[in-house]
Amino acid sequence: MIQKLAINGGEKSVNKSFPWPIHEETEADAVAEIVRSGKWGNPDCGDEVEKFEKEFAAFCGSKYAITCVNGSVSLRLALIACGVKPGDEVIVPPYTFITTASSVIECNCVPVFVDIDPETYNIDPKAIEAAITVRTKAIIPVHFGGLACDMDAILDIAKRYNLRVIEDAAHAHGAEYKGKKLGSIGDVGSFSFQSSKNLTAGEGGVVITDDDELYAMMRSLRNVGRIEGGQWYDHYNPGCNYRITQMQAVLLSCQLKRLAEQTKRRNENGLYLNTLLAEIDGIMPLKRGEEITMHSYHIYIFKYDASKFGDLTKDQFAELLAAEGVPCFKGYPHPLYKQPLFQNKNFMCYAIPETVDYTSVNCPVAEQACATDAVWILQHAMLGEPGDMVAFAGAIRKIQEASI
Repeated sequence: MIQKLAINGGEKSVNKSFPWPIHEETEADAVAEIVRSGKWGNPDCGDEVEKFEKEFAAFCGSKYAITCVNGSVSLRLALIACGVKPGDEVIVPPYTFITTASSVIECNCVPVFVDIDPETYNIDPKAIEAAITVRTKAIIPVHFGGLACDMDAILDIAKRYNLRVIEDAAHAHGAEYKGKKLGSIGDVGSFSFQSSKNLTAGEGGVVITDDDELYAMMRSLRNVGRIEGGQWYDHYNPGCNYRITQMQAVLLSCQLKRLAEQTKRRNENGLYLNTLLAEIDGIMPLKRGEEITMHSYHIYIFKYDASKFGDLTKDQFAELLAAEGVPCFKGYPHPLYKQPLFQNKNFMCYAIPETVDYTSVNCPVAEQACATDAVWILQHAMLGEPGDMVAFAGAIRKIQEASI
């Protein structure tokens, strides 16, 4: 018998919530201790901030970590430290959050959008090489959803063309490529601690690197252009106050203690859900090869074929799935280059040539992902039990049976 869909008054397939962020009295006590101390700010890398930076660098296997106010600023610090100049080009994917590209604009540089791989939704190395010009200075591969990009291919291209690689790892805390933590593979790794992220303090960001010169510059830019050993009112670089607070730092230190176990659980649930969804006609999990030794599943993405679901649009399918109790989302409405910012060239920058025209950009894989194919399950749901993964798959089967 076909079950009545929850949106029509039937029983939900998933009858539990998946809270986020996860916290205990440990966090409350740590923040309260900072409040009582009266030492709230971070005028020059306060004790708790430095402590967290060392902890996070060690977790990632990197030499340095520099915290900042958010993951957008972390990308800007990385770009400036990597030496981009006004008018330079930076290669970015179109299937990502706006700041991967808008941070390039803020540096007076030109984002060049290249398409994504249809099997992974990560930037396609073949498209990268085809887009390189004499003005290209950097590549920002985004480990989208926590799935590692093809870093061997990207680093090979960067080496041959003398380009910097800035990993956008905003989704990839704890994820690995061939046993190496994402963010620690390129020149710089950039992370976000915004409230939805797998490691969070509500807001915040961090950059990691092994390069002494990049570290010194990013640390200076984060701290109003001051340099280590300089006077408080001496400013050497065009930085700003991008420092986080002591309270954010202690929250992050507490949360970091849970990250390895949480990442392991998301990874195991993702592998299990892959096997369950692969059995449903019209549903295809994204590809993860053997080089993906740990996936953080900030977003679990699968490809949806409407023809196997009575021609329900992706938006209709996602609405039905959410009504069944699965924490899901239909994803981006369109690739970044179709955002008004790029269509209207509302940049307030002097160095982007008039010839740059985003109205003619076309990345067909990203277009299709946005329009018809990509459906997301959110990271907090991936912290559930194996039985929850069975329930997610069951909800999809229920919708399919009711639609055909």
